[in-house]
Amino acid sequence: MNEKVTKRIGDYEIIRELGHGGMGKVYEVRNVLTDRIEAMKVLLPDLAGRSEFVARFMREIKVLASLEHPNIAALRTAFSLDDQFVMVMEYVNGVTLADRLEGGAFPAGEALNYIDQVLMALSYAHGKHIIHRDVKPANMMLTPQGVVKLMDFGLARTGNEVGLTATGSTLGSLDYMAPEQVTSQPTDERSDLYAVGVSLYQMVTGKRMFSATSGYSLMQAQVKETPRAPIELQPTLPKSLSDLIMMAVAKDPAQRFQSADAFRNALSQIRESLAQPASRAQAAAVGDKFAAPAVAALSQAAAAEPAKSGPEYGVPAPSVPMPAQPRRDRGAFVIIAILLLIAVLSGAGVYKLRQHFSAQEATAAVTSSDRSAAPGTASSSSIATQPASPDSSGTSQAHQEGAAAAAPPSSPPTAAPVPALRKAANLAKASNQPASNPDTAGSSGGSLPDSQVAQPPAVDPKKLLDELETENDQLDSRAAAVESSLDALEQQMHRDGLGLRGDIVASRESLRTDLSKAKQAIDGADTDRARKYLDLAHREVEKLETFLGRR
Repeated sequence: MNEKVTKRIGDYEIIRELGHGGMGKVYEVRNVLTDRIEAMKVLLPDLAGRSEFVARFMREIKVLASLEHPNIAALRTAFSLDDQFVMVMEYVNGVTLADRLEGGAFPAGEALNYIDQVLMALSYAHGKHIIHRDVKPANMMLTPQGVVKLMDFGLARTGNEVGLTATGSTLGSLDYMAPEQVTSQPTDERSDLYAVGVSLYQMVTGKRMFSATSGYSLMQAQVKETPRAPIELQPTLPKSLSDLIMMAVAKDPAQRFQSADAFRNALSQIRESLAQPASRAQAAAVGDKFAAPAVAALSQAAAAEPAKSGPEYGVPAPSVPMPAQPRRDRGAFVIIAILLLIAVLSGAGVYKLRQHFSAQEATAAVTSSDRSAAPGTASSSSIATQPASPDSSGTSQAHQEGAAAAAPPSSPPTAAPVPALRKAANLAKASNQPASNPDTAGSSGGSLPDSQVAQPPAVDPKKLLDELETENDQLDSRAAAVESSLDALEQQMHRDGLGLRGDIVASRESLRTDLSKAKQAIDGADTDRARKYLDLAHREVEKLETFLGRR
């Protein structure tokens, strides 16, 4: 259930947050004029004053405005309001291929279908001299209709732009970054195709191409290490597909596919070879699952029945009349069908009875616990659920909305312990959110009397400031250790001709700023502001520690 709309930006009501990355947040919004659901990306307020981030955000707006393709999420409009930079995009309802990969490798035919759509989008973008530079499964959104949309052109570069990457830094996701991109060399369309190859590698094997545990070791692997052939990880793959992927991820751009169309043409040959066997396998799987018990009976009945003849069946009619056949087999088949139907109906009846008694047992458990509680204590049989938190994996994915897996309507409810129910009701009351209780709801809406609600204890401001100052000191120590390691790593990388990733450089600067603002807030006894910047600093230091392989 979505949170109640409490904020509005221009003509858009914010429904909920879909995700956030290093540059901004993405929301599901409703246009109050058109009543259309769309997606809104807002540059983080703390970055609005930093020219490099504003320039990148504005570049993404202009790039998307020039693209119109069924496999690319479309830009609706863009504007600035109260020093906020905003873009409004097509809302894509679906799930990213990165989320789908959490369930394991894709069937080869399915993976090739998705990659073919991505290549169509890239062929169109490359035709306009636009390089994406951040192609990965997390930026591929799959709709319920099976359409793949390429997302997030935040790092895209057009052919006539220069100076978009700072000297000695790299931009992109290391797992999918081409060697020339890692070493801050000039990139072109073939760098995107390398990333497509890595994505396909991961889809058909269910494994990362390199298992490096730190950012630096992963950068070295992309430049120097030859990955294992996909067929070694997934022996059932066609060798032709394994060879094609290895060609796509060649270190030398000249050895890769030279265009998205060339990549697509090679894939089409493999897709055609997979189509017919896949269809037969799918038909066999369906038959095994749903019709196996009746196959033998049907085969026997068909063997006993005379072959149908005549022009409409493509079989010439016999010149000699055929003797009439007995009707025993058809009657036997009807009896089998009736028995199967009775078995299905009986199973459904048993399931409904189990469901009924399970629900009664759950209700009895709650009622029994309630009766044994202290007199005067109210019970509650429902807890307000909060929406799942948005994806915060660190990617700059425009929409990262996972498909919610709803429980079957007929599933029996699980009885929660009564103390937990009362605690939830008390918390709801303390935050001025009445707890709903359909069993006892009256004119008060089911909320608990004030006398029965546990009031939150008063917080000592001095104690809270002391705790925040201690937390700030601990973060300072972690930040100092991270800074020291980054300085040493940067010197080593420069000797190898490598550079720190652009997002790592930005994260280091953000950490310094957040810690400074947290310290200022603590000195000014502003606990809310201190809490805000300490949380931001936690996020940045964890990102840097992950990059260094410490987490």
